[in-house]
Amino acid sequence: MIFIAILIGCILGALIGLNAPMISYTYSSYLAIAVIAALDSVFGGITSVINKNFDLKIFVTGFFGNAILAILLTILGQRLNVDIYLAAIVVFVGRMFINLAIIRRYYVDKWSKKVEEIKNKKIENKKTVEIKVEEK
Repeated sequence: MIFIAILIGCILGALIGLNAPMISYTYSSYLAIAVIAALDSVFGGITSVINKNFDLKIFVTGFFGNAILAILLTILGQRLNVDIYLAAIVVFVGRMFINLAIIRRYYVDKWSKKVEEIKNKKIENKKTVEIKVEEK
């Protein structure tokens, strides 16, 4: 269910992005950090679905809270003439890689178990056929 919502969100985002006006250079750093923060929340949400502890309220508040905090850090950094947003990028991208590793491990383990089950069924079927042949 949640994957359908994510897919619909991606399609809507792509359609809006194709029809939206160009973002000026002035706001591009704000948008970039907000997108990275939002992607971190999305990967965190997928990880929590895998771990079976997903909560929509936590996801939505984290999604918007992370994006707003990242934008505010970018504004503060520009006012102080310090690239504070780089710290946010490092943290968010680091968390994205951790969540992506968890997601990858989950699906690799799931795929490996499926392959193992198929091998076991083939071996059992082969043994069953050999037993039947020997009985005749």
